[in-house]
Amino acid sequence: RDGLMDSFMKFETTKIFTNACGPCIGQWDREGANKQEKNTIVHSFNRNFAKRADGNPNTHAFVGSPEIVAAIAISGRLDFNPITDSLTNENGEEVKLAEPFGMELPSQGFAVEDNGYQAPAEDGSEIKIVVNPESSRLQLLTPFTPWNGKNIMGAKLLIKAVGKCTTDHISMAGPWLRYRGHLDNISNNCLIGAVNAFGGNTNAVVNQLDGNTDKVPNVARGYKVAGITSIVVGDHNYGEGSSREHAAMEPRHLGVMAVIVKSFARIHETNLKKQGMLGLTFVNESDYDLIKEDDTFNFIDLDAFEEGEQLTLETVHNNGTTDTIMLNHTYNQTQIDWFKAGSALNLIRKQNA
Repeated sequence: RDGLMDSFMKFETTKIFTNACGPCIGQWDREGANKQEKNTIVHSFNRNFAKRADGNPNTHAFVGSPEIVAAIAISGRLDFNPITDSLTNENGEEVKLAEPFGMELPSQGFAVEDNGYQAPAEDGSEIKIVVNPESSRLQLLTPFTPWNGKNIMGAKLLIKAVGKCTTDHISMAGPWLRYRGHLDNISNNCLIGAVNAFGGNTNAVVNQLDGNTDKVPNVARGYKVAGITSIVVGDHNYGEGSSREHAAMEPRHLGVMAVIVKSFARIHETNLKKQGMLGLTFVNESDYDLIKEDDTFNFIDLDAFEEGEQLTLETVHNNGTTDTIMLNHTYNQTQIDWFKAGSALNLIRKQNA
């Protein structure tokens, strides 16, 4: 409407993304990305993880300010410095880019044809939520099971992730977003991007029930059907990136009750708490190395779960030997009550019954 897009689209090197979730979570359907050619992009959105922008592992993505990104787009050069470098205009003259300026607000206001807002009914007591049980896209949520008050014994390792494990590694976006309203279906992407410390592969873990290697979600489902709790072990800054709730809901849905890491990304740690899971950190980071692929785990003092008190994990190795690992947590009493209730929503519903 105001001609701003036309100004940017004059430059062949420019792509304009919607100022919304898409570029953050990796929704660019980039033409030719499947060729996986080496290339570089400079953008003003907030993610530069490998494969995040376009799915191409050979795309080098750099994050810059809008001003620098625009200057590079105009010049068509990655090494362009708008402070010191010049460009040649249509008259053959050497010119420099002026310091950018802009309107604080559009002079004609914002063009909002449909803001998507629907006012709630004054009385919603008679409103029924009807979802087709055959839908692959939508599914009513079933409340997570409350804690039974007992120590978790005989848990199995689902995956020991090594290196960067963002929420996109835990719950990928892209084509999976069509299932974001169906927890069971979207859980088929759970941890498929995490790198297994045993072998260095993705989406390939050992099922301790039969010794076979299978996809992470399949193994998790197998443990759940067998009534066995599973745990996830991770590295530093586990759960960084987009604060997507599914990255906590999916493991919980598949029977994971504890995530034990060297350190958490803050928001993901809170999301785990809200879903009634244990988000724990090693007191001694080197204890990460004690975790073996075929270990069994016992939380021997969970029945004394208290604010400010460490928890004790007994690790039973396949040869019968054991290690005792001390774990820290940051739960306050309200968050402990979330765990006991099975989730924050369970507790809220109970309090408002």
